[in-house]
Amino acid sequence: MHADARHPLTSRAPQEVIFHRGRMPVTVERFLAEVATLAARLPPEGPVLNFCTDRYLALAGFAAALSRGQATLLSADRTPQRLAEIARQHGARYALADGEVDLPLPVLQPEAAPGAAAPNPLLPAEAIAAIAFTSGSTGESRPHPKPWGALVAGARAAAARFAVPAGASIVGTIPAQHMYGFETTLMLPLHGAGAGHAGAVFYPSDIAEALADVPAPRLLVTTPLQMRAVLGTGIALPALAGVISATAPLAVSLAAEAEAAWGAPLHEIYGATEAGSVASRRTVADEGWQPYAGMHFAIGPDGAAVTVPGLPAPVPLADDLEWVAEDRFRLLGRRGDMVKLAGKRASLAGLNSLLTAIEGVQDGVFVAPRDLDRNPRARLAAVVVAPGLTPEGVVAALRMCVEPAFLPRPVVMAEALPRDAVGKLRREDLDRLAWSR
Repeated sequence: MHADARHPLTSRAPQEVIFHRGRMPVTVERFLAEVATLAARLPPEGPVLNFCTDRYLALAGFAAALSRGQATLLSADRTPQRLAEIARQHGARYALADGEVDLPLPVLQPEAAPGAAAPNPLLPAEAIAAIAFTSGSTGESRPHPKPWGALVAGARAAAARFAVPAGASIVGTIPAQHMYGFETTLMLPLHGAGAGHAGAVFYPSDIAEALADVPAPRLLVTTPLQMRAVLGTGIALPALAGVISATAPLAVSLAAEAEAAWGAPLHEIYGATEAGSVASRRTVADEGWQPYAGMHFAIGPDGAAVTVPGLPAPVPLADDLEWVAEDRFRLLGRRGDMVKLAGKRASLAGLNSLLTAIEGVQDGVFVAPRDLDRNPRARLAAVVVAPGLTPEGVVAALRMCVEPAFLPRPVVMAEALPRDAVGKLRREDLDRLAWSR
């Protein structure tokens, strides 16, 4: 990429609809005017901590900061302690929020205020537009800078892969501050196609109402956990043109159930906070993942890495991959996800799939003790949400499909798992549940 390469804030035409706020469509022309008005109100220096729940205000705040040359700090963890920690460690000068918040720095409440017509700014491709943070599900959360050019390239690649029509409505159930939600519900409208939905969406009834509020064709961007919740309620959804899933492995059985219930193709995204979205598959049709255009994978016995347009260096991946065709790879499992007991190996993700497939189990996860590799007496545990089942019943069901060495001891029954807004679980929370008894 040339050092002087630039990309516009948006590649959409002035009269195209870029967002829906309630039932009100927002055109690109209006969006640019509101961004310019907000940018004029911002402090002179960043970075900014943006945790607006209204997705349109999150986009406007990101765009306004970017137009001022300020990076946005993105964290799906909204706990005051975590936000204050990010602000301190990364020198945030102020925050953008659309609700009450207690932070040790100035907080600005953004507004979608009308203003005079404004130009579509050209922005340096190498400028750090955002800093995303890993979830901390496998350890300490880490920051990952995102150059503007890489974000634009990813959005354009995703729009081409999913053939998102210009008039599509995009309803997302993932916070805009999570990398998956940021790419699909903010960057896709900016540099791909479709119009985002502004409201906060999480519960099954929220999803149905949000989809009903936007015009067809509709694209639902969600997670396996939320799909399972919607299907479990039996709530009917308005007609969908497609569904996109990420953040956790998607069982083929769940994908097939969703496609049958909603009459729309379901595609799964492969990616990581470090690299962004880089590949996809239609889960019911193909075990292999197809890289996005422009993404180049290096896969070997010592690991895998992906070269992403706009990023300065190849990104090492935490998963083991293997090629199954010239343009398809198979996901073998996450490094550190494999456990070995009694001379046998198993994947925690695979065990979790078997656990959640048990009739009556609403949610569940296997937990490996931290001393598994050095303690010959160590065993796996399982935390299970299954009203009506007992630990003995769970073990009996697992005994039909799991090697005896991997049967969990103990099985801890819980009312719910401590998942965050995108369904992730933090290691320390799981340890507390699994071993405290």
